[in-house]
Amino acid sequence: MTSTARPLRRAAASLAAVLLLAGCTIPGLGGDQGPDDGGTDPGVSDGGGSAGSDGGGDDGGAVAGPPSTNPGGLEGPLPELRKAGTSAAELDGDPAEDPAYASYYEQEISWGPCEDLDADGAECGMLTVPRQWNDPEAGDIEIAVAQIPASGEKQGSLVLNPGGPGGSGVNYLESVPYFLSSEVQAAYDVVGFDPRGVGRSAPVTCLDDRETDEFLASTIDPTTEEGLAEAEKWGRRVAEACEQNSGEILPFVDTWSAARDMDVLRAALDSEKLDYLGFSYGTYLGSSYAELHPDRVGKFVLDAAIDPRLALNQISAGQAEGFERAIEAFLQDCLDAGADACPVKGDVERAKQQLQSFFASVDESPLDSGDPDRPLTGALARSAVLLMMYQDELWGFGREALDAAMTGDGSQLLMLADLGADRQNDGSYRTNGTYAISAVNCLDHPGVADVSWVEQEAERLAEEYPTFGPMLGGDGCVLWPQEPVREPAPITAKGSAPIVVIGTTGDPATPYAWSQALAEQLENGLLLTFEGNGHTAYGRSGGCIEKEVDAYLLEGTVPEDGLVC
Repeated sequence: MTSTARPLRRAAASLAAVLLLAGCTIPGLGGDQGPDDGGTDPGVSDGGGSAGSDGGGDDGGAVAGPPSTNPGGLEGPLPELRKAGTSAAELDGDPAEDPAYASYYEQEISWGPCEDLDADGAECGMLTVPRQWNDPEAGDIEIAVAQIPASGEKQGSLVLNPGGPGGSGVNYLESVPYFLSSEVQAAYDVVGFDPRGVGRSAPVTCLDDRETDEFLASTIDPTTEEGLAEAEKWGRRVAEACEQNSGEILPFVDTWSAARDMDVLRAALDSEKLDYLGFSYGTYLGSSYAELHPDRVGKFVLDAAIDPRLALNQISAGQAEGFERAIEAFLQDCLDAGADACPVKGDVERAKQQLQSFFASVDESPLDSGDPDRPLTGALARSAVLLMMYQDELWGFGREALDAAMTGDGSQLLMLADLGADRQNDGSYRTNGTYAISAVNCLDHPGVADVSWVEQEAERLAEEYPTFGPMLGGDGCVLWPQEPVREPAPITAKGSAPIVVIGTTGDPATPYAWSQALAEQLENGLLLTFEGNGHTAYGRSGGCIEKEVDAYLLEGTVPEDGLVC
């Protein structure tokens, strides 16, 4: 398999999983656009990837600058946040010991053949959980689960979450051979599940495939009144469609509820404690589980962490800076490759200006992509370039795709944009990540209530981080039909077993400082550092991180806190 094809194959299996918040807002949609009780426009998932590689970019090259200690540059305390309600998963006691939940905790998964899953040896089943955890009489939902049985002597079950929110853990099993060592696969049943609201698990359903094509291709200029009106139009259209098609599940897809579901999964796997490997958003889900059930934490690895103390605006600001630093590293790597291999010229600042001019030209005149019904628009071009920042293994192919687009051929960038959105060749979307990302985030992360502050912050991000900052300004949750149910707060998981947190210094989507912060908050957290570019480290670090994590999973050897690879 060629050096380009291999990371693309990995990406095809997992890139749509781990985007988190980047691109999930409609630019410029401020707090004054929606009802007083808050809400959002829906998310645009541009992809992301934690499926691994043999380490580093294909050319070596530039590394993003020193990690920021304050990603996004937000100083001091934030203004008052929008009021948060209460999650249905907040309970007075432990449901595992409550007779009202006994039927959930005593169930067994009936494993059988999988449909639409290209993972050798995989078995699939369903798990029943309460739709509304604080009212088990209000009805149930089904959670899709899949496993690849241990190829050797079974040590236990290792539950994976690829990120998102909106990433399918069932589909993620397709990428297991590309990042998980054969030794771990021999010792564990490797388990993935689609969290509530995602994929096959009571999915949030909004626009149809044709409308989703139109939505993702829409290019919006948040600096104009016309652009703001277009943003509001799309925000209302998608929010109304989600409410109409999925209103019964929308209030209950928050991460606390998904963490409760994961404990039912632990019981169904006949595990006294949960062994878990979570990437990106999967670290937020995993740390939330650890806060609920510290005594049930087994071997826990959280790669590319989210700091649970952050509000929506702080997350967006951190990503705006992270992607700006990543694009600078990508462009420096491109320039280092030489004039024959790189479509931009000069130094990094000039190269950024050329890239931004390219985006502006495609905004005005979309490029031929080979499909007369789907030209490459400015929004799709930005999505494609954003996707490249997740894996520096893609940078070589990304240079080629950008060079082709700058000379009039948008087909390769369109392919990358489709890869990130999980769009299949027949025009259908394999998963609902485009909408699930907002359905979850808007419950989990309240933003600042002050409209004028939000507008000023959007202007700051656009000015300081001009490549992707305009995509990340505003408040993406002002039109969503559900209010947030969680407030930013630290997680300590007091009394848990050791929890391994991994951070990558050049991670654009989950800045390194977030991993540092989570490791410090956790009573028994420890930090491993990968000095490199791209999102996540395990499976991409070239062996060092993998060695430490595998020894922990297989032998229980706790890594050295502070180890740098």
